[in-house]
Amino acid sequence: MDVLPREAIRLGLAAGSKEDAIRTTGRILEELGAVEIGYADAMLERERGMSTSVGEGFAIPHGTDESRELIHWTALSFAQFPEGVDWGEDRVFVCIGIAARDDAHLEILASLANILIEPDQAIQLREATDPDVVLAVLAPALNDAPQEAKETSHPDSTPARAG
Repeated sequence: MDVLPREAIRLGLAAGSKEDAIRTTGRILEELGAVEIGYADAMLERERGMSTSVGEGFAIPHGTDESRELIHWTALSFAQFPEGVDWGEDRVFVCIGIAARDDAHLEILASLANILIEPDQAIQLREATDPDVVLAVLAPALNDAPQEAKETSHPDSTPARAG
């Protein structure tokens, strides 16, 4: 299973607040089964300590170090809010949620940042109407994701066989 499966991409959503947007982002990870119920609360706790807005209309919410025990495997969620969400000093249009059991989230954050600072790519993600566009734009970050993140996938995944 990929770090960002197609079913984890939700477009055209609405949120009344950043808390609603973060809960939506966390709920997607919960629906995937990548995290236990309660991970969204840990994402909100992280946000209270430090804003996850990274500019260009994006936020990358993730849980606290203590919430790693709630994570089954490394996964991302993508929640797009075309009308935007007030994030304090910023307006956020896309939340990319991260769940990682180890420090893989740091490498994923760095890979995502390289994509999001490119204005054309940022616009494509903010305005996407098809999950395949999101996957195509984020492919470099997903391909650069740490190997552990790719191997620590869904428990129903079948390992590749040599031969």
